[in-house]
Amino acid sequence: MIRITDIIDKIIENNPDAELDLVDRAYIYSAQVHDGQVRLSGEPYLSHPLEVAGILADMKLDAVSVAAALLHDVIEDTHATKEEIESMFGKDVALIVDGVTKLSKMAFKSSQERQAENFRKMILAMANDIRVIFIKLADRLHNIRTLQFHKLEDRKRKIAQETVDIYAPLAARLGIYWIKKELEDTSFMYIMPDEYEKIKGMVNKDRIEREVYVENIKSKINEKMAQVGLTCEVQGRYKQYWSIYSKMKAQNLTFEDVHDLVAFRLILDTVPQCYEALGHIHSMWKPIAKKFKDYIGFPKPNMYQSLHTTVSDTNGDRIEIQIRTAEMDRVAESGIAAHWSYKEGRQTEENVGKTYSWLRNLVENQETIKDPDEFLESVRIDLFPDEVYVFTPTGEIHSLPRGATPIDFAYLIHTEVGNLCTGAKVNNRMVALSTELKTGDRVEIITTKNTTPSKDWLHFVKTVKARSRIRQWIKQQEKERSITLGREMLEKVFRKHRLNFNAISKTEDFQKVAEGFGFKTEDELIASIGYGKNTPLQVVKKFLPKDEEERDTEAIIGKLVGKPPSKKNKGGILVKGMDDILVRFGKCCQPVPGDAITGYITRGQGVTIHRKSCVNALKTSPERQIDVSWNEEVNNSYPVTIRVRSLDRVGLLADIAGSISKNKANIISVNTTFWTKEKVENIFELSVESTTHLETVLSSIKKVPTVHDVKRIDR
Repeated sequence: MIRITDIIDKIIENNPDAELDLVDRAYIYSAQVHDGQVRLSGEPYLSHPLEVAGILADMKLDAVSVAAALLHDVIEDTHATKEEIESMFGKDVALIVDGVTKLSKMAFKSSQERQAENFRKMILAMANDIRVIFIKLADRLHNIRTLQFHKLEDRKRKIAQETVDIYAPLAARLGIYWIKKELEDTSFMYIMPDEYEKIKGMVNKDRIEREVYVENIKSKINEKMAQVGLTCEVQGRYKQYWSIYSKMKAQNLTFEDVHDLVAFRLILDTVPQCYEALGHIHSMWKPIAKKFKDYIGFPKPNMYQSLHTTVSDTNGDRIEIQIRTAEMDRVAESGIAAHWSYKEGRQTEENVGKTYSWLRNLVENQETIKDPDEFLESVRIDLFPDEVYVFTPTGEIHSLPRGATPIDFAYLIHTEVGNLCTGAKVNNRMVALSTELKTGDRVEIITTKNTTPSKDWLHFVKTVKARSRIRQWIKQQEKERSITLGREMLEKVFRKHRLNFNAISKTEDFQKVAEGFGFKTEDELIASIGYGKNTPLQVVKKFLPKDEEERDTEAIIGKLVGKPPSKKNKGGILVKGMDDILVRFGKCCQPVPGDAITGYITRGQGVTIHRKSCVNALKTSPERQIDVSWNEEVNNSYPVTIRVRSLDRVGLLADIAGSISKNKANIISVNTTFWTKEKVENIFELSVESTTHLETVLSSIKKVPTVHDVKRIDR
């Protein structure tokens, strides 16, 4: 366990004038309030804030950051209050600690909503003081380092998956790549232990031979740079395991097809020397087309700068090379932390604040999003894109995520420009609104009065702002239509019972009925009738005399006697507040028990069940959403589609089919295609009972010889 003296020594080394008394007092206070608390590892709880503070000291952060790290869990886990922290350690420390504090005491409907709210609070706190996220990342880093002490495997996987989905990309967006890499590789070990061990074994298999190769390439580069009078440091590093796995998955490669397991880095003194070195590298080996990126001329939003090139050596092997200055290398590893100058009250550099204006834009985009699934999806899109840089007709530059379209650009300029967009010119030529923009494009938006957004735009827009503004408009239009339809339906049913709906809807009683259904206004209740979430009969019953209500119910039952039963749901789904309703499953995502699911009301076709992560579900209006859950008392089989990629061989299909059959899953269909001469892809549609059953089947198939990739896919 790291000691407070070690942390103090690091702070003094970075800043001899640091306010050490603040750190010392924070340590003593944290030790007092955490006294008696123990971590899952059996160590005193104090070991955790000490490790987090040690990570921040390694990042060369100021005394306020380190003190806040020592105190980051005291409000959540002890009797300490924000007011007490502020009175003892100052406003800055209190605000940072409050920003990091989790929302564990709040009652959320689901773990997904808890995660969304925690992350929302973190983003809002980040916008006020970026030091919040430094502590949050260090906190997650130490937790992932000690994840082995969790006893439940499912819990380990969930924490690791969340780390890969949210925290590692966030570290990358902030430019803190050393944290990103450790978070990804450690999480990989828990998310997919078999794949992790397989890649680790394959990397280590030829390591000695590869190290000889690395030294040989370094020697050639050093020799060339010495000949032309350039002083530089040459480094060779192995690609991380998670990066290798991600590349294999994204490009459908086997391990043998990944030729850039090692990357080289040249560190020089000045920017002109970087470009000069690039020319000499290209004279040594043939550069590969479209594999050159100039992040010095066009820095990434997180301030990352470097020249990237890939060349082919005399044997045809690819070599990845990065060229940068020493200062760029420092920023590349530490990101914004390398520019942090909050030392004892000094403000951060002005350009750093401008560079991180994306953070405030992110906050602005999240304020209108209430659904936790949509929120987390939007965070991923907004925080972690590959960027393209485009120009307005006047030459102003804007960054957009890769794949963005003129519609995204229009909404970036202004919501009204997006809403009224009818066409676009890219480089003075008319293009389709779904055209993907490229770096350097000059974009001009054409608007027309009295036009409206199209629902089809949701199929190709990439930015959160565009998607949320289009959804907002559609939601408003659907709400207006649903209020009109709901009013007509209510008037008709009220008339049947000799009641005047228009008169009743203006009374206090109707307001109370709306509140009884969980709505704040009468219009929300009327809209819910139009959407199909509630029925007019449910409302009219609230205004009928009790004896008439009973007669009305008896009449309805009487009409149903002797009729064949209606098409009920399939037994495996419970729909909140509704019985005997038609249920169908989305063919796009094929949900099975164990999946997080949601229901969407489809007029005339009951409720359609989707996985919560399904793209089609996310595109549907939240107003049509209804709570559903799996009926654990029913054991049914459900279709699911999986993809198996492998090297072809005699008996392969029989072995895979045998593995599926052995685990009591039924094969509905199979389709085989070749994507190279030796590699084969099999698409199986299986019938399984749950996600647990499916995982068992997938794990079994992975053990079949020559199989290298097995995954569940959407249809």
